[in-house]
Amino acid sequence: MEPKMGRKLKMGMVGGGKDAFIGGVHRTAAIMDGTTEFAAGALSSTPEKAKESGRALALPDDRNYGSWEEMIERELARPAGDRIDFVSIVTPNHMHFPVAKAFVEAGFNVVLDKPMVQTGEQAAELIKAVDKSDAVFAVTYNYGGYPMIKQARALVREGRLGKIRKVIVEYSQGWLARKIEDEGAKQAEWRTDPARSGIAGAIGDIGSHAENLAHAVTGLDITDICADLTTFVPGRRLDDDGNLLLRFENDARGILIASQISAGEENNLRLRVYGSEAGLEWHQENPNYLYFRPLDAPEQVFKRGNPYVADDASRLTRTPFGHPEAFFEAFANIYRNVTDTIRARSDGRQPTDQELDFPTVRDGARGVHFIEKTVESSRSEKKWLPARWSEPAAGKGTDKKDHG
Repeated sequence: MEPKMGRKLKMGMVGGGKDAFIGGVHRTAAIMDGTTEFAAGALSSTPEKAKESGRALALPDDRNYGSWEEMIERELARPAGDRIDFVSIVTPNHMHFPVAKAFVEAGFNVVLDKPMVQTGEQAAELIKAVDKSDAVFAVTYNYGGYPMIKQARALVREGRLGKIRKVIVEYSQGWLARKIEDEGAKQAEWRTDPARSGIAGAIGDIGSHAENLAHAVTGLDITDICADLTTFVPGRRLDDDGNLLLRFENDARGILIASQISAGEENNLRLRVYGSEAGLEWHQENPNYLYFRPLDAPEQVFKRGNPYVADDASRLTRTPFGHPEAFFEAFANIYRNVTDTIRARSDGRQPTDQELDFPTVRDGARGVHFIEKTVESSRSEKKWLPARWSEPAAGKGTDKKDHG
């Protein structure tokens, strides 16, 4: 699966057919920098729909597959230099594990949508498979790809905030305030179905993003959770609102809100981090600005694209300051680092830390653990539930890099 340098990497996709919002986002993001082409796909759950989507998206007939199993078999039958270089998996959650594991075991690099899998046991198996393989493996927690999130992380790492004391992360939406899953809303149908979504609703769909964002900026692991999950819409089978108290490993405290019934909200993802010396604030709906508030000095506003931002933030900026970059570009930044890592390894060199700056299989496993412990805490009569994620036995002792 080593790509020949000087050509575009070939991207395959499982799921994400012609009418799927997130599939279009992934395809646009992956090819944004001109170094990747959308080359193959098994784009739906039935051969007929898959082939129809592939034709609509101009896939060549010989790479427009009816199933992901066929895709693996026929790609492996191609000469090594002509196979897809990686696959993006954007199916509903219940298919993440079997598809990702099969592609990893076949030797393909994988980009997988979140949440990574449905259970901790599946996460441990996937870690084992990635460690055993030579695959690059990424999970698309896309909000960590925003340049100003990289800037926030840099401020924390530089000690500009002092010791972290409090983390508040909120992700509020209103699109599920009514039972639209009964009205033919495709996204609502599978996201509120336990068989396809898993044990959690809002906390798995957007709460996992909130957890990852807090970790990406602070580097802190959650040690204890006190969770209250609610299903407000009558007849809905999974939570649509979550409110959590958190304890972190350095004795910091936190609040996490994940709600999809907050009427009037769109995609209100907001992060606030407070340390002993300063605080910071970032809003996903206005993502090109980061607010830094020192204890004894005026507020500072960091703006994307300016020469004073950290190298990690500057590297992932495509347009001059004043020209907004947002959702698609954040996804593209994940893909840029993943594909740069694939190319580096194909060149026989160790990828740089910046190239390796994307969420890994272990980030995905930590997110699955967070979902499970949140649901367990909400169902428990105990006030606090221990929730620290630890390396599964299958992954301990390996000298493999986290990125495969």
